[in-house]
Amino acid sequence: MRRAVIAFTAFLGGLIFLLAGPAHAGPADCQGLKGTLKLQGQPVNGAKISVTTEGGQPVQEVTSNAQGIWDVQVDKPGKYKVTLDPGSLPQNSQVRGGNNVRTPTVYEGNCSTVLFALEAKGAAAGADQEATGESSFWAQAAQLAFEGLNLGLIIALGALGLSLIYGTTGLTNFAHGELVTLGAVLAYAFNVGFSIQLIPAAILAVVVAGALGYGQDRFFWGQLRKRGTGTIAMMIISIGVAILLRNLIQFFFGPQTETFTDYNTQAGLQLGPISAAPKNLWAMGIELAVLVVVGLALMKTRTGKAARAVSDNPALAASSGINVDRVIRIIWTGGGAIAALAGVMLGLSQSLKFTMGQDILLLIFAGVTLGGLGTAFGALVGSIVVGVFIQVSTLWVPPELKSVGALVVLIVVLLFRPQGILGRRERIG
Repeated sequence: MRRAVIAFTAFLGGLIFLLAGPAHAGPADCQGLKGTLKLQGQPVNGAKISVTTEGGQPVQEVTSNAQGIWDVQVDKPGKYKVTLDPGSLPQNSQVRGGNNVRTPTVYEGNCSTVLFALEAKGAAAGADQEATGESSFWAQAAQLAFEGLNLGLIIALGALGLSLIYGTTGLTNFAHGELVTLGAVLAYAFNVGFSIQLIPAAILAVVVAGALGYGQDRFFWGQLRKRGTGTIAMMIISIGVAILLRNLIQFFFGPQTETFTDYNTQAGLQLGPISAAPKNLWAMGIELAVLVVVGLALMKTRTGKAARAVSDNPALAASSGINVDRVIRIIWTGGGAIAALAGVMLGLSQSLKFTMGQDILLLIFAGVTLGGLGTAFGALVGSIVVGVFIQVSTLWVPPELKSVGALVVLIVVLLFRPQGILGRRERIG
């Protein structure tokens, strides 16, 4: 046991050294306002944002950088007024809903994120204003549905690993979001720190994260199972692991928002009413291919069948000759690698920050629960429903509240189908 702990500590130390090399620490604290302006997935450069106090006193006027990022530090907490200048936006864009003013509250020692949803301007008004408005609405709905599908596939990658780990071990792993963040940060380390092109950098990140997943179970979670630790206790432990990993990533990566060096600016492709960057189309194809391959592997390969047997009844699987610990370690390795891939795709679609896994973890849990706990294809279906509903709901609700709608759908579905969309009924008692 002692040698196992030492080995795992050495493995984690090597990983920290890798993160510490290329990454740079940002400021230790932050008190102000920040945001990222994007139009159809592409950053908006040169947009003017002015910040004033609630009483109208000017604070600062800034412009977004090449990554669409802006931030303003303030001296004291309180309520502020943030105004986006519509005249500084690209000619083909506008603020969704026409409201270019936000009134966020800054708390002591914290940065508040200010969201402005940008969209392409609709077609010029013709003779029939009502028909034009209806056409613009459906075009916007199609664009949001496409963006929701992209988000849903990213959530599905994270949900797949979480679902497989839960199915084979019964562990609800709250540290899974940090595995997503770790994949993005590792890819950033290879891409920016070691000047490796993003595709091989992403492959290296997935391999390293898979090794970390194996190490977690071999030297930590597996040892807890051998000691007879219950699933509730292990769930609470996973919360502590999540906090530890999140703070380690923040310490070495920093609190700032970063982007990869490749594929930042791409001209959008017009596919009917949908505008999409080529990187998003490639990413969606890769995500869907990985999900299908893993699903088929679970059904057709010996290891996949063994994993399903362990998920159904570990004791019976062990008595039939299946090495349960080996199967669980394979699942942990695959789950860590798939979570890392989700982090890379999320960073490519949005941006990188140390809380990105924490931010998406609730949506991952929603996708897993909605689709059916322990089922691979259930995680896919549930995640796509969550992603599409989140994006499309911004047609009627403010973007700040878009995640609330997904949770409402989760509650409603589970009221009528507690086992989830593709889950199986289980007898209790």
